Amino acid sequence: EWTTRYDKMLEREDIDVIGVFTPSGTHCDFAIKAIQAGKHVFVTKPMDLSVEKCDVAIEEARNAGVILAVDFQLRYNETNQKIKRALDNERLGRLILGDLRMKWYRSQEYYEGGYPHGWRKRRETEGGSAANQGVHFIDLLQWFMGPVKTVYGRSGTFAHDIETEDLSMALVTFENGAWGSIVTTTTSYPRLGSSIEIMGDNGSIVWRDGNIVLYERKDNSEPSLDEFQLDPGKPRNIIEDMVSAVKRGSHVMVDGVEGRKTVAIINAIYESSKTGKIVELD
Repeated sequence: EWTTRYDKMLEREDIDVIGVFTPSGTHCDFAIKAIQAGKHVFVTKPMDLSVEKCDVAIEEARNAGVILAVDFQLRYNETNQKIKRALDNERLGRLILGDLRMKWYRSQEYYEGGYPHGWRKRRETEGGSAANQGVHFIDLLQWFMGPVKTVYGRSGTFAHDIETEDLSMALVTFENGAWGSIVTTTTSYPRLGSSIEIMGDNGSIVWRDGNIVLYERKDNSEPSLDEFQLDPGKPRNIIEDMVSAVKRGSHVMVDGVEGRKTVAIINAIYESSKTGKIVELD
C-alpha cells in the first residue's frame, strides 16, 4: 500500500512509527509533522542539515513523549560495537589521535539523478560529501573518540558541477584532549574506500571498510576484540531497534540528541571553511 498524502497518512491510527527517507535537508520537517501527530519516528542519516531543526525535533519529541531516532547502521555492526567496548575499557590507554579518511567516487550522473531530480547537488537538500556520504564515518569517529570540542575545516568543489562540496577536510580536538582529522571526498577515482585509525598511548586500531586490519597493544602481544561478548538479543538494525523501543521501552542506539552531534560537526566544518576560523561546538 502506498500514498502521496503524507498528512493524511499521519491520521491513521494503525501506524505507530514513521520512517523518513527523504532528501537530507527535509528530514526534520517530516519528522516534526509525525511527532506532532503522536507518532514515533526515525530518520535516515544525517538527522538533518540544520542544527536548529534538529533542536526543534528533539524538543517536540520530548514534549510529545515519543521516540525520535536516527539510523546510523554502522553502530549496529558487531565489530564496531567491540571497538567501542575496547576503547571505553581503555584497551588503547589514553586516546591521542583519531583519523578518518573517506575517499569515494561519485559521477556527475549521480548528482543529476535521484528523486526529486538533482537533489543530491543542491546545498539545501544534500549538503556535500561530509553531510551525505561521510556522515556515517564521522558518526563512528565521534562515537569511538568522544565528543568533539573544536573544528577547523576546509571545503571545496573540485570535480563536479554542483552547489555542494565534493571534498572536505578538518582538524578536530576532542573533549578528552585527543586530536583528530577528517577527510571526505567523492572525487577519488577509483574509489579508495574508508578508514578510521585510532591511536592511544597503549596501542592502535585500524578499521578499513568495515574490517579490523590492525589491533596492537603494548601490554598484550596477541590482543583480540573477541574478549568482549555482545548481547545476542540486541537489535541488529533500526527496525528491530524501534520495535524493541516501542514494545519494551528500551533505549534506541541513536536518539535525537546523539544524532544531532554529527550535524553539528558537519556544520562546523562548513562554517569554518567560510570564515577561516576555528569553530567551537556547544
